[in-house]
Amino acid sequence: MTDAELELLIATRRDLHQHPELGFEEFRTAGIVADRLRAAGYQLKTGVAGTGVVGTLKGGGGPGGTLLLRADMDALPIVEKTSHNFRSRHPGRMHACGHDAHVAIGIAVAERLAKRADRLPGEIRYVFQPAEEGLGGASRMISEGVLEGVDAALGLHVWSGLPAGEVGVVDGPQMASFQDFTITVTGRGGHAAIPHETVDALYVAAQIVVALQSIVSRNISPLDHAVVTVGSLHAGTASNIIAGSAVLGGTTRGFSSATDSLLRTRVTAVAEGVATALGAQARVEFAELVVPPTTNDPALAALVRQVAIEVIGPEFVRSDPSVRTMAAEDFAEFCTRVPGCFFFVGAAEESIGAVHPHHSPFFDISEKALPVGVEVLERAAVAWLTGSAASASVSE
Repeated sequence: MTDAELELLIATRRDLHQHPELGFEEFRTAGIVADRLRAAGYQLKTGVAGTGVVGTLKGGGGPGGTLLLRADMDALPIVEKTSHNFRSRHPGRMHACGHDAHVAIGIAVAERLAKRADRLPGEIRYVFQPAEEGLGGASRMISEGVLEGVDAALGLHVWSGLPAGEVGVVDGPQMASFQDFTITVTGRGGHAAIPHETVDALYVAAQIVVALQSIVSRNISPLDHAVVTVGSLHAGTASNIIAGSAVLGGTTRGFSSATDSLLRTRVTAVAEGVATALGAQARVEFAELVVPPTTNDPALAALVRQVAIEVIGPEFVRSDPSVRTMAAEDFAEFCTRVPGCFFFVGAAEESIGAVHPHHSPFFDISEKALPVGVEVLERAAVAWLTGSAASASVSE
């Protein structure tokens, strides 16, 4: 990567970081993407899934497959608390997960691929996706046809769990599924001083929270992985009133459909059983949006690993199980329909304070991750299109 390319890459990321947009509201971001891809020679579709952009680049090197590349664009409803001079200019909105970096990397990769299009077989379909953060952006784009004719998919995520300069990619599940649930407990309210005439919904809810923790420890095999988390509990109006109702909100995570099914069954049974035992009722509802595990195709994962080794060296490429995370990603929707690979680009750097987890108001990345992401993703795309993982021969 030239100095000029790196300077533009960093400037693009910082500009996007200052102007975060929430899911399905990424109008400015989409406009920047569209302008840059149009100038590079891509055929464009805008307004896909509301604010998504799809750029198509047809290679001049003969027939071949169609490879989908994807970058997510949305920010989070978080008040930024970093100290750098390009923090969010919009209170209550922040790129706290690195999607600004994904868009900047995506634009750079798209432009570099366009410069060699006449030598590439096949077709690149570059998808800039809205609303990854739990809003179903990938599913909506798929329903509008972005996967038609696609043979494989690649994507990346800058990752605070890895040091800058490393790449992590595993065979099989890289990220977990997620299912959100709501439990509504109905009891009988009354005076705090006369508890025997009530059914305390807050107490019942608290017992449900505790009992749900038994699912992972006693219903899931120790050789498997799962999470059950209750993130919210709302009940009561005053200290001298026993609550007649309570609402809990939570999520489950797993690495397989069998685990997901078991988690749904057990959350429902535990909540209803505890409530019944304590004289209350519990209604369990799972959200319609369910994201499956993000599962890497082994052949594509091997290609990305080989390319990454060529770019940064074998000592900086990780494929051990600890690379995986129980966080979820709707890139999984692409991977369930075509062979896909989603890899992590390390973005942690202690010396600059880039040590905070994703979705933290202090989240930041090492910009050393940006050129690594560009080089690995571009070379992996070229290697797939040309049918060769010997990517060093196609770098410019």
